[in-house]
Amino acid sequence: MLTAIVADDEKLARRRLVRMIEETGDAEVVAACTGGRDAVEQTLALQPRLLFLDVQMPDLDGFEVLRELDGRAAPATVFVTAFDQYAVRAFDVHAVDYLLKPFDTARFKDAFARAKERIAAASRGEGTQDDRMRALLADYIAGAQTPIRQSLDRVAVRTDGVLKVIRTADVDWLETDGNYIRLHVGNANHLLRMTAAAIEPQLDPRAFIRVHRRYIVNVDRIVEVQPWFAGDAILILRNGARLRVSRTYRERLHARLGAKSEAETV
Repeated sequence: MLTAIVADDEKLARRRLVRMIEETGDAEVVAACTGGRDAVEQTLALQPRLLFLDVQMPDLDGFEVLRELDGRAAPATVFVTAFDQYAVRAFDVHAVDYLLKPFDTARFKDAFARAKERIAAASRGEGTQDDRMRALLADYIAGAQTPIRQSLDRVAVRTDGVLKVIRTADVDWLETDGNYIRLHVGNANHLLRMTAAAIEPQLDPRAFIRVHRRYIVNVDRIVEVQPWFAGDAILILRNGARLRVSRTYRERLHARLGAKSEAETV
């Protein structure tokens, strides 16, 4: 039985990853960490064979955790990331395993299987991930990465000639409206001259998720997901609003909420 540590500051994502690892029957999660510093301490103390490491955490990010562990612990590491284009590109170049959120069960099993293979190879004396990880870390330290874009925390909309500033955290959901985005905030709504394609990459991926080609929703406002026709669903928000979830985005929503899909529960 392999030992594993999960490090992710997002509660639902952390719980889902722990469940998926333990459901393999091949690994036991010995610690679930909420931040990078905790991940370093637990990894050094418990010396797990596997480490599932979120890239973006509030204290130490995944790269900084890697730097702290260099030469002190060498678990087979699978990075977990959301909308971090540099990370994905870098991981591909250095042949390091990663999971791009939201990932499905098949993608997880693939990464887990590769991590197991690398652990087995290391046990046979055929090398470890050390060289790949050090090369990745060298790129990070050298500043080869594209600076991580700060999430959009507020927008300005014009209402009756007055410029009003709205915090994105206060937005319940965003709706496409031609070349505009309609921001729904409580009982009010505001038009912002920006397309969904332009604003979505600027939103915090931990706070917002697209559920339909027309809707991007604040995850914190979701209270219920009801099945509907042809694989679609209806999303119920805290304020009572009902939004359609298209079949294309339903699996991603389930993964984001840490829920099992219908296929997994059969």
